Amino acid sequence: MTPSLPFPRETRPRALAAVLASALALSACGAADVASRDAGFNDPYEARNRAVHSFNKGVDRVVLRPASQVYGRAVPGPVRGGIGNFAGNLGLPAAVLNNLLQGRIEPAGQNGFRFLVNSTFGLGGFLDPATDMGLTERSTDFGETLHVWGVGEGVYLESPLRGPSTLRDSVGAVVDIFIDPVGAALDSPETEYVLGARALSLVGDRYRYSDTVDSILYESADSYAQARLMYLQNRRFELGTAAESDSYDPYEDPYGQ
Repeated sequence: MTPSLPFPRETRPRALAAVLASALALSACGAADVASRDAGFNDPYEARNRAVHSFNKGVDRVVLRPASQVYGRAVPGPVRGGIGNFAGNLGLPAAVLNNLLQGRIEPAGQNGFRFLVNSTFGLGGFLDPATDMGLTERSTDFGETLHVWGVGEGVYLESPLRGPSTLRDSVGAVVDIFIDPVGAALDSPETEYVLGARALSLVGDRYRYSDTVDSILYESADSYAQARLMYLQNRRFELGTAAESDSYDPYEDPYGQ
């Protein structure tokens, strides 16, 4: 779950209205997507995206990758797992809200019960008894909500620090910040604790998936093209639109050469 924005609460409704207006405008991008699906991606801003990718790669090389190695070696696995569970649990109320906006009642109920069980019997979410009860997480976000509402994915974008995305998912990530019930309910210093837990969870994920991330960023011939293909393929699979990307393989030459 993304951190809360530093906007005063009284200004958030107006800011959210502006973001939602932008989100609705994305529906006009659907037609533009069709022309580029034969290529598997719609990346008219590739030069800009590559510059951002280089920045993100530099941040990973200098900051995130070394920090993850120190964290992974210094902190026992069960503790890292507990912090990741806690951060994930905090994202469940927003997932419930998005499930409801999508008209998906069963996943909303499952995520809601999972939050209640882990918050009550799992020491605030550090433990995960809900999974043993069959209440696995049904991950979702506002980008998926926009997809359910018929908004096309739009152009491919790589965002500073956040990484690969699309126009639809980038707008969705901003909206998720505003509609996050946990972020709206907490004040300082609880907000700082939550941000710290999420940051540590991110570092822990970088350590957990270090082989995969290193392979994409540092061992592929074109890390930008590889990251783009992997992100689009995985995201479309999550949304049930993988047929759009059936014509390409994440390990083939992205330019067909």
